[in-house]
Amino acid sequence: MSYAILLGGLLFGLPIAVSILAALLWFMATGEPPYNIRIVATEMFKGLNSFPLLAIPLFILAGELMNASGITHRIIAFAKILVGRFPAGLAHVNIWASVIFAGLSGSAVADTSAIGRVFIPEMEKNGYDRAFAAALTAASSVIGPIIPPSIPVIIYALIVSGVSVPVLFLAGVVPGLLLALFLSAYVALRVKVKETSAGSKQDGTSTRDALLGGVLPLLMPVFVVGSMLLGVVTPTEAASFAVAYALILGLFVYRKIKPSMLPRLFAHAMRDSAVILAIIAAVAAANWLLTYNRVPNMLTDWVIGNVDSKTMFLLAVIVLFLFVGLFFEGIAAMLVLVPILHPIAVSMGVDPVHFGILVIFNLMIGLITPPLGLCLFVAEGVANVGMSRIVRQIMPFFFVEVLVLLILTFVPATVTWLPHALGF
Repeated sequence: MSYAILLGGLLFGLPIAVSILAALLWFMATGEPPYNIRIVATEMFKGLNSFPLLAIPLFILAGELMNASGITHRIIAFAKILVGRFPAGLAHVNIWASVIFAGLSGSAVADTSAIGRVFIPEMEKNGYDRAFAAALTAASSVIGPIIPPSIPVIIYALIVSGVSVPVLFLAGVVPGLLLALFLSAYVALRVKVKETSAGSKQDGTSTRDALLGGVLPLLMPVFVVGSMLLGVVTPTEAASFAVAYALILGLFVYRKIKPSMLPRLFAHAMRDSAVILAIIAAVAAANWLLTYNRVPNMLTDWVIGNVDSKTMFLLAVIVLFLFVGLFFEGIAAMLVLVPILHPIAVSMGVDPVHFGILVIFNLMIGLITPPLGLCLFVAEGVANVGMSRIVRQIMPFFFVEVLVLLILTFVPATVTWLPHALGF
């Protein structure tokens, strides 16, 4: 009955946190002692009673402030200077603007929304199919949670003890850049569009102004990650610094944010943070139930007894997460599955940092896969071309991203090289 409640809630469109809690409460209410409804509230509180969790709403707030500061156009102008001169220049700019934006928001959905509102109509005016522009925007936005700072990375580090946030941040840099390079290679090989205006045109902005306009936003991830690597600040303190930096840019440098706008921006950040924290609380209670019933131990014993190689295990994990990503929000899936799979991965000799980036990369691909890919919904909401058209256009990008995932899986140095090179 509990499974029926969970699946029914998801099918009827209830938030995943509400569906999990409804199923859990039914099980607790009808189960034998020591099951008790009060345990749900206790475990939910324990799941949120963590100081590092404060980094999540702070990074979300920093992203809101950066968006309101008008940096999207500055990032696009900066990316046009870098890659706008190539054939299919606007498509390349779309991809590399996502790389730059990734260092500010740490959220794929925020990337799709902010960049899509500018790029989808602009690419259409330059001869691109509107559905293709929407699909490319959604596909490139997957880079957002991989390049630091990243909200999924912070959550993963909270789930798995012994894996630090700064090391995971570093480990995500090369995979994020590799994904951008492969997407650009696909665009260069397959997209034949003669743009009606030069992709490098700066709309009245000089090259010098475009470069200077992109420097200040780019300094934020440098300061945030650098201060953590030097051991000066914790991830939560680094998130506070990011908020202060975004406020200074918005209020005093760019002067795009007015004091009267702050309540609305804070409210948006609170709403988005509440969604994530509600999922964390609900899954924490569900994980207690799984642990109490020794489900992780039984699954670990079964896998170790039946999967005899690290390669087979990693392939099974890829298939599992790609399938789960079709139906579940990435953070919820990570909270449920990582506590079970991480010990198995370590027992099979998989590097914990390598495994963490694979899980995050894998689940972020789920953001562009139907039927529940959030970035697909956001891109369709901006483009308004119908989901079927976007899905057809995004399938080649999906296969490109799976190819990159396989490279990361079987060439671990692509993930671990940078942390090792810097002594971590």
